[in-house]
Amino acid sequence: MAGILRIAQLNAGSLLEPDWPSRRLEIVEWLRRLAPDVVCFEEIWQSGESPNTAGWIADNVPELGYHWRFGGAAFGTELWPDESLEFGSAVLSRWPIDDFRYHRLPFASEEDPLVRSVPWELVHARTAGLDVFVCHLAAAPIHGRHRQQQVLAIDEQVREVRNDLELLGMPVQRRDSMPPVLCGDFNAEPDSDEIRFLCGLAVLDGRTTYYQDAWRVAGDGPGFTQDWRANTIADGANIPRKRIDYVFVGDGWFREGNAGRVLSASLAFDEPLTGVNASDHAGLVVDVVWPQRPDS
Repeated sequence: MAGILRIAQLNAGSLLEPDWPSRRLEIVEWLRRLAPDVVCFEEIWQSGESPNTAGWIADNVPELGYHWRFGGAAFGTELWPDESLEFGSAVLSRWPIDDFRYHRLPFASEEDPLVRSVPWELVHARTAGLDVFVCHLAAAPIHGRHRQQQVLAIDEQVREVRNDLELLGMPVQRRDSMPPVLCGDFNAEPDSDEIRFLCGLAVLDGRTTYYQDAWRVAGDGPGFTQDWRANTIADGANIPRKRIDYVFVGDGWFREGNAGRVLSASLAFDEPLTGVNASDHAGLVVDVVWPQRPDS
C-alpha cells in the first residue's frame, strides 16, 4: 500500500509448543491473508540438524518475496543440553535487510534458573531505511524486575542506533525520518511499570522514554494476545487472559507527512484458518503511515 507500512507480530512458539508441522502452515495462510511488509517473530529456532523455522515460513510464501534474518543463542545446558540449538527472534521484510544486530538482554540476578538459562534477546534489522527491533523478555509474571532491566537496555540500544535521527532541531523543525518500530513478546501487561515506561507513563532508574503502543492508540477492546477461551494451546497451559505482545512505534511528533502515525491495530493469527491455532499467542497486524515507503 503506497505510503503505508504493514507490520505483523507473532510469538510463533515454534520450539516449545505442540504440533509445529501443522501450525507453521497456519502461519503461512495468515501471512497470505495479511500480506505484511515486515514480520516480527519470537521463539524461532534452528540447529545443526534442523533448518530455521522462520526461514521455512518465508520460503513457503514466495509470492511475498521475503528477505529474513535470525538472531539467537543456545539455552543454558541445565535447561537444554543440545548446545547446537539456537533460540531467538527473526525479522522478515519485503526489502533487503541491510544491517542486522543481535543483543542479549540483561536480567537482575542469576538466582532463577529459568531466567539465567533462556537467551532473552533484542534483534535489530535495518531494511529500506526502516529500523525494526524485535525482542523477547523474561517470561513469568513474577519476573517484572528482570523485565525492567531489559526495557532499559532496549531503550538504550534503540537510542544508540537512532542517534541524531530522533533529535528535534531548534527552533522546532519537522523530522524527515520514519520513527523506529519495536515489536515483541514482552510478557508484561499494559499497566506494568516496564510497559508504562516504554509509553512515557513511568520513570525507571531516573529515565524516561516514549513509544506509541499501537493497540492503545488504535486497537479496540482488551486486545488479549493470550486467551484460554479462544486458544486451545493457552488453555492447556492454564495461562490467564492477558495482553503481553506489542507493536510499538517511536515518537511521531513533528514528522514530515505524519510519518509514524498509527492508523490501525488488530489481532491476527487469532483464529484458525486451517483448523489449528497458529501459536499459544495471538499476534497483531498494525498499519502505520510511511510517506517514504519504497516499492516492495
